[in-house]
Amino acid sequence: MTQDRLYGDPDLASFYDVENVWSSDQDYCRALAAGRASVLDLGCGTGWLAAELAGEPGRTVFGVDPAGAMLDIACARPGGGRVTWVQGDGRSVRLGRRFDLIVLTGHAFQVFLTAEDQLAALRTIAAHLEPDGRFIFDSRNPAREEWREWTPAESMRRIEHPRFGATEAWNDVEHDPATGIATYGTFYRILADGRVLSSRSRIAFPPRAQLEQLIAEAGLVVEIWLGDWTGAPWTPESRDHIPLGRLGG
Repeated sequence: MTQDRLYGDPDLASFYDVENVWSSDQDYCRALAAGRASVLDLGCGTGWLAAELAGEPGRTVFGVDPAGAMLDIACARPGGGRVTWVQGDGRSVRLGRRFDLIVLTGHAFQVFLTAEDQLAALRTIAAHLEPDGRFIFDSRNPAREEWREWTPAESMRRIEHPRFGATEAWNDVEHDPATGIATYGTFYRILADGRVLSSRSRIAFPPRAQLEQLIAEAGLVVEIWLGDWTGAPWTPESRDHIPLGRLGG
């Protein structure tokens, strides 16, 4: 898996918090963390959630992400000093300790493109979960075909960046029905000088049946499937697959 410039390039990474506000996934995970003494945010990105969770007195929080540029932002954010940040690959990182809660939000699970990669990430969760701990992650439901919305016409937007100023942003996308992988471009045109920052990213859309099989193979058990971060039960029409579970056995 090659490093995605969208997260590894400092200029591109600086747009992440501009485009992503605190939302229901973070609210749900904050509530789920209540009373838990240790949390692992796997694929923590810029660390907003991890830093928030670390504000609870006595709680230990680790944030793991492969992108150094994202972790630089995480370290510098308010509360970032309370988190142990680790640059590592979710498929292979081993921290030598276990956690009461492991979260993998923002559809970050979808960067694992093959069943082998997905199983490796799930085994990482199993290797770090306390016997009575819980895990949760999200992956978009392929039946919704959300990638169809990631066209230039539908995604064009104007944003204000704190350093670059007014910026036009848009996406484009190609979807491979054989593999289920979507390759999408992200573009930022800085209006002050016309410079365009861009990247191409690839994400998978595994069906629920595949996730169920891999979760079981990793030694994990799903207690409930959610359909979105409001806590609604999963249906075939749900936006997301969100398994909330524990270690098996």
